[in-house]
Amino acid sequence: MSSSSWKGKTRGGLLGYKIFIFTFKTLGISTAYALLGFVSAYYVLFAPVASKSSYKFFRTKMHFGVLKTITSVFRNFYLFGKTIIDKVAIGSGMGKQYSYSFDGEEHLKKLAETGGFIVSAHLGSWDIAGYLMENIQTTTHILMYQAEHEKIKAHLDDTMHEMKLNIIPIKEDMSHVFKVSMALSNKEIVCMHGDRFVEGSRTHKLPFLGEDAIFPLGPFAMISKLKAPYVFAYAVLKKSKNYALNSTPIKISETSPEEILQEYVENMEEQVKENPWQWFNFYDFWSDKIKGAAKN
Repeated sequence: MSSSSWKGKTRGGLLGYKIFIFTFKTLGISTAYALLGFVSAYYVLFAPVASKSSYKFFRTKMHFGVLKTITSVFRNFYLFGKTIIDKVAIGSGMGKQYSYSFDGEEHLKKLAETGGFIVSAHLGSWDIAGYLMENIQTTTHILMYQAEHEKIKAHLDDTMHEMKLNIIPIKEDMSHVFKVSMALSNKEIVCMHGDRFVEGSRTHKLPFLGEDAIFPLGPFAMISKLKAPYVFAYAVLKKSKNYALNSTPIKISETSPEEILQEYVENMEEQVKENPWQWFNFYDFWSDKIKGAAKN
């Protein structure tokens, strides 16, 4: 696969996670934020593919000036790290230090009564949204690729003892579809991202921020086939230690996967325009060099 494409992995290593966890547990979250400034600067300078992709996004899609684009690249990295720190802090028992607001909470409460899909993107922090869903009293599953380093995952599972997320791993044998169907039959919620694909997956090209981009079709084919209720929802950082969760009204699938995807892309475009620094996309989303996509 081209270096411009997404490989299903989260940036950073086990040592980095351990340093931040040790820092906020011993010196406080504010100190961890301060350390994050140096780490973000490092990535701006020494992660050229990610920095170049972020720069292109702010310069050509958000149409920022050169100086604002440069500062936005740093801000993009910084906020990405901040959501990771917040996720681990909340999951390790510091949730009372954070505040939350909801727009469309009634839609999620109604979805919790019937079960269904929540489709989000790599914007803000859906891990934190999963924690917020505990207030709605429902069982939530997250459908995701298991490409994250197992040592990191094990360390986070041990540290984040108060954030219990049920993961349904996406597998080549399609066994995840059965698990998703079972969750829906139990009137539970399945969360998934709709803005990235991996090699060999079904895709569909649509205009996004003024230029055609490739999106995964699989999540929307699942919604269409199972005819399940669905919403689009996001959790974004509004100010320090304050997150806002928003949700669209519930819809029940009666259309094709392509039509649901079109609806999602239009909604996601609005979200990205409102929160451009929190779209954590560190590869060239519009590159013609992206390989490995199985077109429908």
